[in-house]
Amino acid sequence: MSASSFPGGTSLSHLAVYEGAAPDGVCGGSPHMHLVSTEAYLVTEGQGALQTIDGEGFRETALEAGSVVWFTPGTIHRAVNRGGLKVIVLMSNAGLPEAGDAVMTFPAAIVADPAAYAATADLGDPDGRGERAARRRDLAADGFAILRDAVVAGDRGPLEDFYKAAGALVRDRAADWGRLVRERPLAQAEQSLAQADAIARGDLAHLGEARVQQAVPAAGERKYGMCGRLRTYDVTG
Repeated sequence: MSASSFPGGTSLSHLAVYEGAAPDGVCGGSPHMHLVSTEAYLVTEGQGALQTIDGEGFRETALEAGSVVWFTPGTIHRAVNRGGLKVIVLMSNAGLPEAGDAVMTFPAAIVADPAAYAATADLGDPDGRGERAARRRDLAADGFAILRDAVVAGDRGPLEDFYKAAGALVRDRAADWGRLVRERPLAQAEQSLAQADAIARGDLAHLGEARVQQAVPAAGERKYGMCGRLRTYDVTG
């Protein structure tokens, strides 16, 4: 397949962060991390926060309309909704999250068992999907609290264990990730290099292929995602 012309080989979606509260009283999404992809939030409405766990420990970043924040692979993140939080999400390496790049922070015994993880993450049939999304969010919040409390106390052991278990969980899937990167962001970068080289030679032929493209939002109701209800856009053209 040819590379998308959408900037940077990214994917685009519009996220309405979950409003319901987890057992700890925090309203928002399912904490998780991406193993390869960088994710960016451009806040369009509301108030909230991004709670993260990374190599520097636990952090909470305030979010409001106009905020722009991004986080690199390995950053465990939890979107917190404190009133009408809506976000444009840009995800690098388009296609990788759908191919299993994301791992939720379920309790350690679930993350260590591929069958248990798959059953816990699966939202199943459309009927009752909202309730199942809330249950998996609550389990991910439980696991997130264990990791957060440990790093705040100076103990990185549980975080390192989670990284190892997450890597083992997706190892087989990762065999195909290189293909997705080569076909999408890498192909786009190589095309840009070829165009730059062409201009240096005085060859402007590619300018005649200029086009305006418009993303088409997915029809129907928003999908249940990890952080909230998603309206996805097709930017593969």
